[in-house]
Amino acid sequence: MVLTSLVLAAILALVIGAMVFGLSMAVYTYRRYRGQLLVTCPETLKPAAVRVNAMNAAKKAAIGKDQIRLQQFSRWPERPNCGQDCLGQVQADPEACLVWNIVSEWYQGKSCAFCQKPFIELHWHDRHPALLAPDRTAIQWNEISPEKLPEVFETHLPICWNCYIAETFRREHPELVLDRPWDRGAGGEYAPKAETTPEENSRANHA
Repeated sequence: MVLTSLVLAAILALVIGAMVFGLSMAVYTYRRYRGQLLVTCPETLKPAAVRVNAMNAAKKAAIGKDQIRLQQFSRWPERPNCGQDCLGQVQADPEACLVWNIVSEWYQGKSCAFCQKPFIELHWHDRHPALLAPDRTAIQWNEISPEKLPEVFETHLPICWNCYIAETFRREHPELVLDRPWDRGAGGEYAPKAETTPEENSRANHA
């Protein structure tokens, strides 16, 4: 009787252990492959945006199978029979393929083209940093198709959220904008120049 109880307890422990292990592998796999990813298409050798079916991969991982498939691909539907060979890049290093990580790495060490404030920590949920195009128009990076980002990074300058808002307002409502000259402060920050009277200007010109 005691032996039977011990055997049942051992079997139950093994079952629970297998379930916990399977669940942990499912959670790990889901977190590993979720999110928008950027890869190099083996066929065109150009950037392509993909999204792995992370939920299905998690289910496979729970039963000990390491298998991932694409859920979204920027070349669909014109390339429906894709062999999904790019998944090798994702499996090798999904963190390096994650769009957010690629964007964060690009902004790291740079400063806003307008206010010169350095980019220290980016937040994915709000106040996205933006980009300044050669024609001086501003656009947020997440408004650009992920597969276009590497090309855009070559020609655009980084700007912070505050300057993006200011420049957007300037472009949309130029009649409401009053330009003022700015000086650099002691800490490198920009501050409005002190207004001078006509008498002060006259004295400065004759000094």
